[in-house]
Amino acid sequence: MHVNLYKCQEETTGADIWSRSRLRMDNGHWKPALVLVVVLLSTYVEASYSQHMDDFINAVRRVEDGDHGSDPLSVLRRLRMAAGLNDAFIGHFLGNAVGPEVDASLSGYLSKAVHHRVTEDAKEEGVVLTPDGTTVALAPLLLGIEAGFLAKTEGRVRGLYQLTLAKDLDSSPLLGPDGCWDSVTSPQVFTLMGSPSALTTARVNGGMDGVVLGMEVSTKGRRPLTLSGLLSEYYCGQLESEGLDTAPRLISRRRRENFRGLVSPPVLARQVVKAVELRRTLTGRSKMEVKEKKQLVALVKEGMKEFVHKYIDCPPIIPRCMWGAEPYRGTPTNLSLPLSFMFIHHTHTPSQPCLTFQQCATDMRSMQRFHQDDRGWDDIGYSFVAGSDGYIYEGRSWLQRGAHTLGHNSVGYGVSLIGDYATRLPSQHSMGLVRDQLASCAVGGGRLVADFVLQGHRQVVNTSCPGDALYDEITGWEHFGVKKGK
Repeated sequence: MHVNLYKCQEETTGADIWSRSRLRMDNGHWKPALVLVVVLLSTYVEASYSQHMDDFINAVRRVEDGDHGSDPLSVLRRLRMAAGLNDAFIGHFLGNAVGPEVDASLSGYLSKAVHHRVTEDAKEEGVVLTPDGTTVALAPLLLGIEAGFLAKTEGRVRGLYQLTLAKDLDSSPLLGPDGCWDSVTSPQVFTLMGSPSALTTARVNGGMDGVVLGMEVSTKGRRPLTLSGLLSEYYCGQLESEGLDTAPRLISRRRRENFRGLVSPPVLARQVVKAVELRRTLTGRSKMEVKEKKQLVALVKEGMKEFVHKYIDCPPIIPRCMWGAEPYRGTPTNLSLPLSFMFIHHTHTPSQPCLTFQQCATDMRSMQRFHQDDRGWDDIGYSFVAGSDGYIYEGRSWLQRGAHTLGHNSVGYGVSLIGDYATRLPSQHSMGLVRDQLASCAVGGGRLVADFVLQGHRQVVNTSCPGDALYDEITGWEHFGVKKGK
């Protein structure tokens, strides 16, 4: 799988189709020609636009350009109309979506891009691939932003949590899963990697982004001039050499940490219950009995524990299919959980930190080729790999034995940071992903024992890995120990 660097720039449109059809109009055949223009332009747009955030932003720009002087709220309402997001629950908070209809050449694409559903064969629609390699559902994102623009008081956004996340959190204690795109250069079809829940990972990502951006635009002084500008700034920012250590606050790579700073689990749980009560009212059903409400509250609390563990405590992990992994060669050996060790590595080669999804994915494929073709291993050796782009990349993952620490692969996870850290350190953010979030995620998920021992590769194998600078750093981390693995 090859990746392409999206920069959220404008692309060419169907101007040639329009000019050719103009000739027919000039010759007096204007009625058939006009119908032809609408059909051809709509077909052209749907065929030329992919399910990538870059293309969605370009479509938003076209909506804005078609109605000069329109403010972001007007554009959001037109998008909501095009996608058919106008049920009683949404209308309760946002009112009816009114205004001129979106150009016919765009309406088909926008409806497909925004309207969320999961098909019987586990295809998730209404989602787009973002430049950072994650997938977001557009409906909760746009609803959250629209709610933020309607806020009359800074930081107090009516319906924000219910429109973005809360109305789906009560449906099932199960969450996720994530999925795989058919292509990362021109994504069209997104297939889930397991049984779907009401709140897939893409919906969580879109909901979190809707909360973050909705809260941001609730402050009048921070309101952008255009919706496309807001989305471009959030999703398309490029990192400097220090990675997220010096990155702006409001970017998609900081999705989970920004959400964590805005929302407390008890508040979100209360909003879930309110969402259920509101749906009952809007459908004419009676209020819940006390016993029924207590059962709902207990169910929501359990579901909230899973939500917090999976999407707040754990770091965001890019699945194998997204970085283009080749299949495992042979039959994997399952680990016996929980494990007792985490072994820290550096990749050495690649020697430079990766700052984009595209570069990190390239590095992962390069390491897998080296491990499989040159060393004859079954797969990339590491359990997980940390980039400097804000993400952990899935290697052999939680359940399969790796090939990272000779003689100790069955007792611990091998986690590597991309780069050569003999004389310098990784970014503070990438180290935090491993030290704080990945380790906590492993313990909370029953994959590491609570008193696990963290060691550098060199402590148990004759090697300089993970580099002098990084090794000196990890000696000060919690759980670091000199106890030998077995």
